[in-house]
Amino acid sequence: MTDISTRILHADRLGNPEHGATHKPLHVATGYGYETADELCAVFQGDKSGYVYGRQGNPTTAALEAKITMMEGAAGTVSFATGMGAICSTMIALLRAGDHVVASRFLFGNTASFFKTLELLGCSVSLVDATDAANVAAALTPQTRMVFVETVANPRTQVADLAGIGKLCAERGVVYFVDNTLTTPALFQPKSVQASLIVHSLSKGICGHGNALGGSVTDTGIFDWTKYPNIQDAYKKNAPTGWGLLQIRKKGLRDIGATLSSEHAHRIAVGAETMALRVERASSNSLALAQWLEKHPKIAKVYYPGLASHAEHERAKTLFEANGALMSFEPADGIDPSKLLNELKLVIKSSHLGDNRTLALPAARTIFFEMGAAQRESMGIAESLIRVSVGIEAIADLQADFEQGLAKL
Repeated sequence: MTDISTRILHADRLGNPEHGATHKPLHVATGYGYETADELCAVFQGDKSGYVYGRQGNPTTAALEAKITMMEGAAGTVSFATGMGAICSTMIALLRAGDHVVASRFLFGNTASFFKTLELLGCSVSLVDATDAANVAAALTPQTRMVFVETVANPRTQVADLAGIGKLCAERGVVYFVDNTLTTPALFQPKSVQASLIVHSLSKGICGHGNALGGSVTDTGIFDWTKYPNIQDAYKKNAPTGWGLLQIRKKGLRDIGATLSSEHAHRIAVGAETMALRVERASSNSLALAQWLEKHPKIAKVYYPGLASHAEHERAKTLFEANGALMSFEPADGIDPSKLLNELKLVIKSSHLGDNRTLALPAARTIFFEMGAAQRESMGIAESLIRVSVGIEAIADLQADFEQGLAKL
């Protein structure tokens, strides 16, 4: 089986779930018993596979982790309660005071907020324009342990120089941490650009239905953890390819407790079965809507990697199967973004992303409000910018909704 849809659909069944079920059943136990104390000790010490306590995972979350690992063609995955739980837990597990991180300055607002917290904990962070690997190279120091980027930036859709940064990190022995949320494995596998770790907000395109929260971190198997100075001796067990992920599970998931619930893991796993179909439809709708808006006289600027006018259009064509569901635009001067959104009947005013339904919000007044006007300007976020997460509705209905809304202004 080579197609991602086929592999996801049959992943649970081929794993021999209980009673011949086509989905991995929902496991809700928090504790696990063993026949002997010796067996319990072996599981605790990592010498035998098994489950020690629900906070560190269970058969339902393990099945989802196996699916994500398969989607990314990787070595292993740890799941978390949210995407932010995955990012924060991983960095706290792998970084120490005095370490340095280089990150894109076009980051999602909550991720940018966490980097400020990381600085309070004794790490230094350099935010650079990651659309050019040269900017990342210029920021590297002997203390740099990690480079963090998103495949497509939210909300202005800048596309990082993913391949160039990957080559640089491989040469320097730096962990390359890539957020693949907006592209999903259906459109892009960061392993292809030498990513070390991949993070997903599973709540978005992988789940797709707006009914579950979750996050994950996947180790591609590329990074040499024997050369990473922050791996603790207790986690240098078995093959070195597993050291980093084991430390993330123990010092991140276990100690911080951002555990993915079984119910949400099950919903995400079922939602993932239609991921490729949904992402294909949403990408097609996004491109059509972006092209239509770009020609509209009441729209000043549209940002979508699928447009020839986008600064990283050629790069996106090379990297991605399609350009995903996220786009943004600036109305013409004098049009208030909130008033435009208020006129839309089909589009939902919401802060979520990657839903089956089309969602939109005024970015500067909501998710990027806290950071202030100066930082928004440095990220290219205009005060009038409207972010749109395009769904799988009929494109004619979406265009009609924007047309009637714009006509009233």
